[in-house]
Amino acid sequence: MAHQQRLRAARVSTPGQPYHVITSTDSRRSLFISLPLARAVIGVMRQMHDAGWLHSHAWVLMPDHLHWLFTLGCRADLSSTMNRFKSGSAHAVRLIDPKTAQVWQAGFFDHGMRRNEDLMTVARYIVANPLRAGLCQQFGDYSWWDAEWI
Repeated sequence: MAHQQRLRAARVSTPGQPYHVITSTDSRRSLFISLPLARAVIGVMRQMHDAGWLHSHAWVLMPDHLHWLFTLGCRADLSSTMNRFKSGSAHAVRLIDPKTAQVWQAGFFDHGMRRNEDLMTVARYIVANPLRAGLCQQFGDYSWWDAEWI
């Protein structure tokens, strides 16, 4: 069984469960150095939050991947939610840049948060990602992030 299939086979999806999800752009291309493309993806994330698909706690959109901490809503399972995000954001990106054929890699990594894990600690780890990657000099200088507690 391929690696991605094994990941999906073991995936548990529970409404009301917090998840830390990481997904990468196709071939790890730095698509989101473009302001319009980054805004398009962030717009889809906010639409999904507002529509109740999930409750966003923290996220950072890096040039070639996304870290997103959210609590899954009752509308669908985790795979369906991520498929909706990826297809919606890919469509939004292609409206701006029709030459971009493939936006996201297939699949995603997810970590269902355990009761003893502190969401604030994970949120801080997520939003500090640009600092660790050398994309900014101090916390908060990178533009593409948000967190409800920080």
